[in-house]
Amino acid sequence: MNNLKNYLAAVSLLLLLGACSPRLSPFTEGLYNENRWTEVDLKKIQFYLSEDIVLRRQLSSTDARIEGGRIRVVGGRQVEEIVIRRGTPGVFLFSPKRDRLAISFETGSKDRFLMFGPNPKTNGRYVLLASDWDRRRGLVTYEGRRYEVDAASAWTGLMVDLKRATTSNVRSRVAGGRKVN
Repeated sequence: MNNLKNYLAAVSLLLLLGACSPRLSPFTEGLYNENRWTEVDLKKIQFYLSEDIVLRRQLSSTDARIEGGRIRVVGGRQVEEIVIRRGTPGVFLFSPKRDRLAISFETGSKDRFLMFGPNPKTNGRYVLLASDWDRRRGLVTYEGRRYEVDAASAWTGLMVDLKRATTSNVRSRVAGGRKVN
């Protein structure tokens, strides 16, 4: 009987915690257009990453200062690697064009952001943008430096807690009326 009580308590706790966690939905071009969000609105939305992104760049002898990444030896060369995990929260910084969003997933330099935009192949989901994609990799700019990402990162998109993102703040008041003097 005691085991049954413990089991029911554990299940209840899991259900309660699950109800509190955000339900993430893809951030799409349709959602963006439907809600007509401005840059001010976008700054209030919490974005999340749908999949891991690993940024890599080969280090030269002049790259002595490494801050946010870690150094690995790959094929006999030193490589800086920055990992941004799935579910990492990010914030909107700016929009250079209507359909481009600069999203930052870490504090520090103002240049720590990645660009996302709608992809018609993914039903308008906002996915990672790169200056160059080929079958194996893409090139992105992060902190003013060029990094490589795996080709699979081309499908990594932005997610939002749709319930919170579409909640409107309504200010209301009741007019008291006016009387003739």
